[in-house]
Amino acid sequence: MDAIGIIPARYGSTRFEGKVLADLLGKPVIQHVWENARRAASLEDLIVATDDARILETVRGFGGKAVMTAKEHRTGTDRLREVANPLDTKIVVNIQADEPLLHPSMIDDVVTPLLQDRELMISTLRKKITDDEDLRNPSVVKVVTDKNGYALYFSRSAIPFPRFHDNVVFYKHIGLYGFKKDFLFTFTNLPTSALEGAEGLEQLRVLENGYRIKVAETQFDTIGIDTPEDLQRAREALTSRSL
Repeated sequence: MDAIGIIPARYGSTRFEGKVLADLLGKPVIQHVWENARRAASLEDLIVATDDARILETVRGFGGKAVMTAKEHRTGTDRLREVANPLDTKIVVNIQADEPLLHPSMIDDVVTPLLQDRELMISTLRKKITDDEDLRNPSVVKVVTDKNGYALYFSRSAIPFPRFHDNVVFYKHIGLYGFKKDFLFTFTNLPTSALEGAEGLEQLRVLENGYRIKVAETQFDTIGIDTPEDLQRAREALTSRSL
């Protein structure tokens, strides 16, 4: 296979336990994610990787494919590695289980650069910020890139700082990642880096160790479900789409 998608999904969450099973217009959040992801043209398989039997049963109940993984994984990327290890694929896409507004083309946008460039190991997405509130929100990660679209830095702060003029374009980082399978194992074996520890952002470990991250631009936005308030925002967004 050229590319598969894996959706790491855990039940425990500090701010919103069981959020991936929360009802969103008659379906659990994770079903929205699954149904959108399976429409991506670039994926040949799609798997939910979970540590909880409730999620496993829910996914299988709506016809999805799910497997149980070890409970001790610290991150979704570690869970990703466990599932990807025995699979014959070139590319593994890490799909967030709590982003029900995911558009299928976003997955294709992270897979395409990896298919085109043999040297590229990881890709992700950015979206132009149009809401000033997003700039002030540390939960909205920002990214700056070079002229060829490779990441220079990711931060919870607004970057770049507009010292001399106010017509700077800011970009939100959307945490959808494509990995060359071999690099997935390299990445998870690297020690936590200083910048990663400071910002709480895994992707900085890649940059600090000298690897490049290709950042494709998307016109689609997402809403990560971290709180009940986010769930309501997603309800409103999906309702407005269907009108």
